[in-house]
Amino acid sequence: MLYGTACCFIEFAALIGSRFDFDRFGLLPRSSPRQADLIITAGTINMKMAPALVRLYEQMPDPKYVIAMGACTITGGMFSADSPTTVRGVDKLIPVDVYLPGCPPRPEAIMDAIIKLRKKISNEALAERGSLGQTHRYYTKAHKMKVVPEILTGNYLKSETRQAPPKELMEAMGMPISPVLEQTQKESIRG
Repeated sequence: MLYGTACCFIEFAALIGSRFDFDRFGLLPRSSPRQADLIITAGTINMKMAPALVRLYEQMPDPKYVIAMGACTITGGMFSADSPTTVRGVDKLIPVDVYLPGCPPRPEAIMDAIIKLRKKISNEALAERGSLGQTHRYYTKAHKMKVVPEILTGNYLKSETRQAPPKELMEAMGMPISPVLEQTQKESIRG
């Protein structure tokens, strides 16, 4: 199953094409987690996407395997220092079998990761498969940010000074000037 969120997915899309021929490994890209046994996470994982990724992983039938592709997926990449919403490693959400470093990794490296995963699967005993589980699940460190009240509430559009045209325009058009407008203009001249 494909879970591409950034530039790593473009390299993975090249792997599906005729030049690298992803099908010769017997792998077919699936969009449904119920029919997939491998998920390749390619790209930056944000806190907003983390629950969806965990849900997709949990919907996959056993045995299931994960390849973490790219620096952003493995460690948070260049976003790990500045972005408070980037997950610093997909292994904090789901267990990873093969790490594929690079920014972005070449299609040949993805083929190599799939071969390494196949070797890992062949060396794994069937009895051990059920006992191996995820040891931790957490998103990231607790931040010390404070909730800021919303600035753009739209109240400025409803203010009485915005409901009428300026005094000069009203005088030029021959319209009567509202007392509220005169009062606010006097206050602005004083202030």
